Amino acid sequence: MHPLCREFSPVVTEPNIKLRERCEHVIDIPRVVDNGNIGPVNSALVPRYSGDATFALLPRLRDLKTEARSADIKIVGASFDTGVSYRPGARFGPAHVRQSSRLLRPYNPATGTSPFAQVQVADAGDMAINPFNIAEAIATIEEDALALTADGGSLLTVGGDHTIALPLLRAASKRAGKPVALLHFDAHLDTWDSYFGADYTHGTPFRRAAEEGIIDASALCHVGTRGPLYGKQDLNEDAAFGFGIITSADIFYKGIQEIITMLRERIGDRPLYISLDIDVLDPAHAPGTGTPEAGGLTSREMLELLRGLRGLNLVGADVVEVAPAYDHAELTGIAASHLCYELLTLMADLRAT
Repeated sequence: MHPLCREFSPVVTEPNIKLRERCEHVIDIPRVVDNGNIGPVNSALVPRYSGDATFALLPRLRDLKTEARSADIKIVGASFDTGVSYRPGARFGPAHVRQSSRLLRPYNPATGTSPFAQVQVADAGDMAINPFNIAEAIATIEEDALALTADGGSLLTVGGDHTIALPLLRAASKRAGKPVALLHFDAHLDTWDSYFGADYTHGTPFRRAAEEGIIDASALCHVGTRGPLYGKQDLNEDAAFGFGIITSADIFYKGIQEIITMLRERIGDRPLYISLDIDVLDPAHAPGTGTPEAGGLTSREMLELLRGLRGLNLVGADVVEVAPAYDHAELTGIAASHLCYELLTLMADLRAT
């Protein structure tokens, strides 16, 4: 047994043995260990609601490093919302998503896989981002993303507002060695030019990315868009960058399977980055966000869309715009945590094959 886990394993312990008697020290944490990978806290021995709220109760990256181990997939928080144009609060998103992820379990029956057994996954904590300087924040996020993927690992980032997608795309493009394909799940286009003279906000990341040439103009698509725009010119400018659009209404009328086929054909075998704004969901499923729009996807529809992308060359992803101050009973946090879990499943499945 790995020293980080002491004598603990997935083996069921006799129910009449007290927890203190199972542990060499009270501070020891029994974890599920499968295929040599250190997984979540063993919830058969420790209540899910106790202890630190890492994502899915996974080990911290720093703890793995003390045992001279790394992680194939890292999940990191980007607690930044200085780029918002309406309701603030997404800086608290990473902590909320972690807290809401306590009920996630190791086996994914939708795919028939155990992502935390296929590869080593760890929570890398939060990036230290300057909330008063957007330019510095963007630079920090790119640097940290490059550092976290320097060993060849994959990265899932939890925001934070959608401004963070730009530096993450820069890092993903550098790692891929070429522009990356992009699937952008969102109620909004996020290809506007500026707000109040500011070029870098949560409404501009994909315009900047297109201008910088870090995304592949032949493999771009917004999914789940809806709601009023400033004018038809918004759509014309968006199309000029190469984006296709699948609206929320398209998903309703065409169905999930047809949409999945369309997306897979558009992406092909290109390196793919997925950016998911939680407001792609209807406010009934995700009220805790900064710019909600009526008529969105259900959480079931969004989960099935992600599952349908299995086998694509996913090189990075983010889930953004969770603003817990507007959430109720962790509805948004639970939806976001499950979407993160499906993205981790895609990454793990790809790396294990």
